[in-house]
Amino acid sequence: MKLTIGRKDKADFPELKLTNISCKIDTGAFTSTIHSHDIKEIIIDGEKYIEFQLLDPSHPKYRDEKLKTKNLTKKNIKNSFGITEERFVIKTIIKIFENEYPIELSLSERSDMKNPILIGRTLLNNRFIVDTDQYNLSYKLKQQKRKNKNK
Repeated sequence: MKLTIGRKDKADFPELKLTNISCKIDTGAFTSTIHSHDIKEIIIDGEKYIEFQLLDPSHPKYRDEKLKTKNLTKKNIKNSFGITEERFVIKTIIKIFENEYPIELSLSERSDMKNPILIGRTLLNNRFIVDTDQYNLSYKLKQQKRKNKNK
């Protein structure tokens, strides 16, 4: 059964230590994206990694922490202007509606965007129906369950 998701929601990314982070749901985007900066390839013990930072210092959930991973690929991805860019894509987990799903996130500079994360069709397909009149459905469910648990 497909879950209904709204135009925006808040999700957790446990491996990235991000909780209740704002996400825009975008059926026009194939790949999901996370705002990142200072992205660079590095070599550790002869193996290629990428190092990057998430969010901006002005974001309330920003941590001045450099993340490293070798669980990545490079892909050509069309940006919002239709221009193809080569981006690093990391594999991680998203937790939404209390379920964990594997997700690929392209690393991209999104400082001009309202939401640091864009959720694309790869995650949405065969799992969710998008209702553009709704928002934060997963987050509201999470809050309600937490409230009921504390009763």
